[in-house]
Amino acid sequence: MSDMLYDVWWQDTSNGEQSMEEDHLKGWQQTIDEMEEHSLEGKVILDFGCNQGGFLRHLYNYSPYKKAVGIDLARESIKVANQRKGDLPITYEATAQVESYGQAFDLAFSTSVIYLMEDLYAHARQIKDVMKPGGIYYATFSDQSKNPSLNYMKAQIDRFGTTPMQLHTLDDIAKAFISEGFTVEIKRVKPKQFINVNRNSEFYQSVSDRMMSEYESSYLLRFIAPKKGENR
Repeated sequence: MSDMLYDVWWQDTSNGEQSMEEDHLKGWQQTIDEMEEHSLEGKVILDFGCNQGGFLRHLYNYSPYKKAVGIDLARESIKVANQRKGDLPITYEATAQVESYGQAFDLAFSTSVIYLMEDLYAHARQIKDVMKPGGIYYATFSDQSKNPSLNYMKAQIDRFGTTPMQLHTLDDIAKAFISEGFTVEIKRVKPKQFINVNRNSEFYQSVSDRMMSEYESSYLLRFIAPKKGENR
């Protein structure tokens, strides 16, 4: 992802940011269901690439936390996030400089973001700089490298997304975080509900390609930040 701010990430006005948020709701719940931390009491949380802020609000309903920060490059999306947060203990900011918060976070999340990161090594360093020693960073990722719709998908994302799709693999991501001392854990995740394929053509050229992505290529990555003096 670029460090430059912009108005909104998804430029297709017929299927905009709000539609994207609604589409991600099941994925957010899946991440929450799979994470190992069942109580967030007293925790400070980061959502990296928060868009309109829905994940942090949804997470608070699951388990109230002490406070949270959501950052994104999209200024208009952050405006929406701040309008919707009510009295929740959340700060939303349009910025690329999350390092300014220091080692503040017990837990961090990015959902459907890491595939847009151009420099995975820089991202791993950035996350390391803001995590408390032993802190946990969860990231969702779909490894589409073997999906027959990959080129079609990339063309769609590059056309309408402000930042282009990067062709990362699980190995690429793991190597970047291991180089910064993280312990890297990976779990393949599968949907618990039926998949609505009515809008299938947006990113996939066939229903089977969509199902391959949902059942064979979707992962939750868990990165454990090194503790002081620890060499992993």
